[in-house]
Amino acid sequence: MDCCQCEGIEIETGKWAEQDLRLYREGKPVKTTSMLTAALLDRGVRGLTLLDIGGGIGAIQLELLDAGAAHATSVEASSAYLSGAREQASQAGLGDKITAVHGDFVGLASQVAPADVVTLDRVICCYHDMRSLVSLSAAKARRLYGLVYPRDRWPVRLVLFFENLMLRLRKSPFRAFVHPTEAVDRLVREAGLRPIFQKNTFAWQVIVYERP
Repeated sequence: MDCCQCEGIEIETGKWAEQDLRLYREGKPVKTTSMLTAALLDRGVRGLTLLDIGGGIGAIQLELLDAGAAHATSVEASSAYLSGAREQASQAGLGDKITAVHGDFVGLASQVAPADVVTLDRVICCYHDMRSLVSLSAAKARRLYGLVYPRDRWPVRLVLFFENLMLRLRKSPFRAFVHPTEAVDRLVREAGLRPIFQKNTFAWQVIVYERP
């Protein structure tokens, strides 16, 4: 991967993957991930395919497959997350239903097939080129498109300012972003999708779009 941000993801995500995997196994998945998963399950996923971009440890993949989804494709820029996801999928007996791809989705988009459901759980905030990421991923969604990304609020921007400051001091190439909500929503709508679900926490927004 020649993306500088993706190099930063490789550097920073080792400890995150270990923590997320431990919490998932303890029955304590990330709250917003559970919110997104529940919203998708409410729409019905039996027999559908999933494209999970930046799928982390594979929590969404495993939950949807367990609910009857036919197959999942994970495109993940982090080797650590990809390794943890493979391990968890194997333990769940679902490894044969998941295709894992290591790399930058934007660079690989032309090689990735569309899916009934496309998800980006805390991914938009980790990518510098939001326009390409959202446009290319939304175009892959045949039915549902689920997002978790930061709310565009000054307290969230302030937290990420100091987080990025610490990253600069450590000379890490990774950065976190608060992309404008209106800009993200406009790109998704331009791809022919319409919002059907939204819930917010203090820092995050969980949104599901549907193709009419």
